[in-house]
Amino acid sequence: MRRGRVLVCGVILWGLALSGGGIARAAGSQPEQGPPAPERNWQIGVTPTYSSGDYGTNSTSSFFSAPWTFRRLFKDGDISLIIPFVVSSTDGGVTLVDGKPVKVDKKVEDGGVQSVDCDKKGNGKSCLTGRAAGQTVTTAGIGDVLLRGRYYLMEETEVRPLVALTARMKFPTANASQGLGTGAFDHGYGVEVSKVFFEKFITYLDGGYNFIGDPDGLELRNQYWYDVGAGYYVTKRFLISVYYDEYRALVPDFVNSRDVFFAFNYKASDAWRFNAGFTKGLSDNAPDYAVSIGTSYRF
Repeated sequence: MRRGRVLVCGVILWGLALSGGGIARAAGSQPEQGPPAPERNWQIGVTPTYSSGDYGTNSTSSFFSAPWTFRRLFKDGDISLIIPFVVSSTDGGVTLVDGKPVKVDKKVEDGGVQSVDCDKKGNGKSCLTGRAAGQTVTTAGIGDVLLRGRYYLMEETEVRPLVALTARMKFPTANASQGLGTGAFDHGYGVEVSKVFFEKFITYLDGGYNFIGDPDGLELRNQYWYDVGAGYYVTKRFLISVYYDEYRALVPDFVNSRDVFFAFNYKASDAWRFNAGFTKGLSDNAPDYAVSIGTSYRF
């Protein structure tokens, strides 16, 4: 039976790999604690998020994202399609990768001033947008569409944790020249582990590896990531959690993005759920802060 479950898992992940693949934690999201109620197999939700910071550059970039999530829940997992609307205010040195602002342009020292190294001449122009360093422009449009999948490899019992395999694919639907994305396909794979203790406490350990596509003029590294966290059920319907996240920098010599994320989740009913989150950056490549608030409906 166990071999059968692993085989099915491999088939699911392979199918997603052809159109998808790793999973990054969305702001305000919470991992599922086991299979859903059989009478509610669909979910639609939105979690608007605003983030701001210099991300290790000499200018401030800010992003507003309103990702709509359409999810189909199964007994042993789920598949989600995420379509975000994005407002970007950046010179192009920072852009969105899987919904997270990431520093992507290389740098050179030009008279002691940090500038973008696109054509190896130190002209300070972004490889993605063509803007000069510090030339911040605000644009808006559809972001990168994500396809995500999860398979429950092991259900939680009194002694063992819940273990899920994840996969995701990013489709480059965002306009890279407008600072909304990289314009390249990404895919990745990961594992989610969680365990409830004494009915009120829960611990998390998630990690994965993302294969990052290279946009024109840039060579980006693949990315490992992980987070560790813990939560407390204030009531059976209200959960507060805190996580430490780290993502590998996409460009050599840049520091990894590290932050702490506070999440608040409230289950108003079997149908309605609400969430909020706050992120505080701990490294130069992380946002100074990010805030989110959202809701979802199951039917």
